[in-house]
Amino acid sequence: MSLTNKQKQFLKAKAHDLKPVILLGSNGLTEGVVAEIDNALNFHELIKVKVPTEDREQKVLIMDAIVRETKAEQVQVIGKMLVLFRPSKDKKISLPRG
Repeated sequence: MSLTNKQKQFLKAKAHDLKPVILLGSNGLTEGVVAEIDNALNFHELIKVKVPTEDREQKVLIMDAIVRETKAEQVQVIGKMLVLFRPSKDKKISLPRG
């Protein structure tokens, strides 16, 4: 699934007021953290994940791994915040067409 620019703008607007659901700790990206992100996506569909690292390359690698492991769409990255979207079976968020 690939999001169009219009859909990304819609999701960015919805995500604006959200607080981060997942905060990565000092252990980084573990299987437990990936499972929590997966659960949060199933429940909320649209979430923010905070990746508190000063190393830019490491941050990009962690964010790419999260997107790959959860099979979610990366909507936006702002600083240390990653916004993810993955539709659930309930389809809580209806996206605008293309």
